[in-house]
Amino acid sequence: MHSSESCLRRSRSRRSFLKRGLTAGAASAGMSLLAGNPVAYAEDEHNHLTRGDVAMLRFAAAAEILESDLWTQYNELGGIQNNEVPGGSGNPVYTSMLKKFDKDLPQYIHDNADDEISHFMFLNAYLMSKSAEPVNLDAFRTLPGSSATGSSGQPRLTNLTQLTIDTSWWTRYRSSAANPDLNPNFVFPPAVPGLNAGQFTAIPRTNSDLAPDAHVQAIANTAVLHMATIEQGGTTLYPAMAQRATSVEVLRIMISIGPTETMHFQTWSDKAGAAVSMPLAPLTDPTNGLTFPDLDATPFGGEDFSTNLIMPEPCPFLSVNLPKCSVIRPTETRGIAMGVVAFLSAMGLFIGQSPQFVDFMRQLATEADAAKRNRD
Repeated sequence: MHSSESCLRRSRSRRSFLKRGLTAGAASAGMSLLAGNPVAYAEDEHNHLTRGDVAMLRFAAAAEILESDLWTQYNELGGIQNNEVPGGSGNPVYTSMLKKFDKDLPQYIHDNADDEISHFMFLNAYLMSKSAEPVNLDAFRTLPGSSATGSSGQPRLTNLTQLTIDTSWWTRYRSSAANPDLNPNFVFPPAVPGLNAGQFTAIPRTNSDLAPDAHVQAIANTAVLHMATIEQGGTTLYPAMAQRATSVEVLRIMISIGPTETMHFQTWSDKAGAAVSMPLAPLTDPTNGLTFPDLDATPFGGEDFSTNLIMPEPCPFLSVNLPKCSVIRPTETRGIAMGVVAFLSAMGLFIGQSPQFVDFMRQLATEADAAKRNRD
């Protein structure tokens, strides 16, 4: 752990960077695509960054900014507030429900937020070091977020109050029979079908969401399953984009950040198991009927629904003629960035955002997906 003094220095350094590098130096950078301006990029014998390398780094930076925004919201209400991840003051009722998954959950939330902040700050700083434009989304911080006790009340980029969560990653990673890279039409059943059939909040929207207990626990259950869902997306994004990198240094960035997202995913996959097993499940939210089943009981059960499997089962990889292998899935590189935008949009994270924001994210994704690895 950092000392208080080092934490303060780090926080001040971040604020200074954001003020100088993003606000002053890049306030217009985030809007340049909206205006139809070409993106500045470095492509010379010294920097070795192609247009595609820069486009992928910019998309990754935007994704990390969005992750930082949602994880900061979780941290304000259910994490640990300090100089590393400032803002908010915690919500005791919500936090107590999160601790039922693991007493250290507030620390995990804090560390995940800290990691994502470090990712986008590094990526933007790296882009600027190569004379390329960083990404700034501050103009789109317009969503209200939570007004419950503990929230800072700051405007947000992402909406955690109207989520539609696809939990089919649960059976995808437990399946030994199918890999979406080889069979994209295979249907993996979701762990919690109800989360994919409505819009649910993962944070207390107001203090009225702090009762009854079953409702607050359902919100916490939604949160921990959403956390795993988000991080499995990042787990796929980096290896998928890495296949298109030309610069060895950009490849190094992709394969260095990517595994931390996988570490996050495994952590939250483990905690999500507590939301769908005894003693927390079965649980039905009395306010909306959302049900969290006990996946260890019939008619579920079996390997595909087991709550204590948090490592990927070996599955077909590259070819059905090769032995099965335990891998990240999917890692198909074609259309990965636009797929991420569609994934986040379908989740409801962008409900309330402006059309300009969606257009901006789609253009970033289009440029990232156009990246091609140059061969010698």
